Amino acid sequence: MPLLKKLIGAALVLGGVGAVAAWFMSAPVRLDAETVAQLGPGDAARGKRIFYAGGCTSCHAKPGSQGEARLQLAGGLQLKTPFGTFVPPNISQNAKDGIGAWTEEDLANAMLNGVSPGGEHFYPAFPYASYARMKPSDIADLYAFLKTLPAVAGKAPGHTLGFPFNIRRGIGLWKLLYLSPQPVIALPEGTPDKVMAGRYLVEGPGHCGECHTPRDLAGGTKKAEWLAGATAAEGSGIVPNVTSGEGGIGDWSDADIANYLETGFTPDFDSVGGAMVDVQRNMAQLTPEDRAAIAAYLKAAPPHPNGYPARKKPAG
Repeated sequence: MPLLKKLIGAALVLGGVGAVAAWFMSAPVRLDAETVAQLGPGDAARGKRIFYAGGCTSCHAKPGSQGEARLQLAGGLQLKTPFGTFVPPNISQNAKDGIGAWTEEDLANAMLNGVSPGGEHFYPAFPYASYARMKPSDIADLYAFLKTLPAVAGKAPGHTLGFPFNIRRGIGLWKLLYLSPQPVIALPEGTPDKVMAGRYLVEGPGHCGECHTPRDLAGGTKKAEWLAGATAAEGSGIVPNVTSGEGGIGDWSDADIANYLETGFTPDFDSVGGAMVDVQRNMAQLTPEDRAAIAAYLKAAPPHPNGYPARKKPAG
C-alpha cells in the first residue's frame, strides 16, 4: 500500500507538471517586433491582388451574394466539418461587428500567427497555417485594400463545436505541430523565378493545400502528400489531386492550367464545378503572370498518386 500511494502521488505530480507545461506551451504568441517592423505602409492597389489570391470573398461574403455584393464581408457561411460547424466572421470595416477597429498589426497577428486582437487563438478553419508563409508587406497591402471596402453591420453566428474542440487554448498545441512559415516544397537552387512565385501564391495566400491535401486525425495537412487530393472538409465529395501523379493533372500543360484558372474551362471544354467555382472566380482576378506562375509551380511540384478516381477537371 505505501508503494501504491507513492506511485499514485508520483503520477499526480507528473500529471500536474505536464498540465502546467501544456498550459504555457499552448499560450498564444504575438508577432515579434522585427516582423511588425516589416509591415510598412500598405498599398491598396497591391492589396486587391492579395485579397483575391487569398480568396477572402469565398468564406467571408454573405452566402449567395453576387457581383459587388461579394465585397460586403459580413460572414455567416456555415462550414460543417468532423470537428463541428465553423462560421467565418464579419471582416468588414464595421468597427463594432467587423474588423474596422483592427490595426495593421492586428491583421498581421491574425494571418501569420492565428491570434486575435484579444489574445485568443483562432481556429485553423481560418487558413492561417498557409497565410503564415506570407510576406508581412503583403499583409500591409491587404489591410490597405480592406480599408476601402464597405462596413457591414451584424455579427455572424458563433461556431458550434463540442468538447474538446471548443477549448481554444488547445489550438496552441496544434500550432506547435502544424504552424510554420517555411515552404512546403523545397525547390533546388536555380529554380526559375516563375516557379518560385507560384510556390508563394499556392502555398501562401492561395492556401491551395488546405483543401487539396489530405489531413491527419488532428486536422493537420499531410505534407508528404501535398496537393494529392482529399475528401472535402465538409465531409462529402472529393477535392482532386492537382499534382502530375496518377489521377492528377499531369496531362495538362502549363497553358491548360492557366487557362482553367482564368476561364473555368478544362482542356476538353468541361467547366469548373463544386467549391472550385468560387476559387476560379478569384483566380480570374489575378494577372496572367500570376496564373502562369501557379501553373508552373503545379507542374514542378512532386507528383503524388492517390486512391481517388481520375478526373477530367479539378472540380473542387
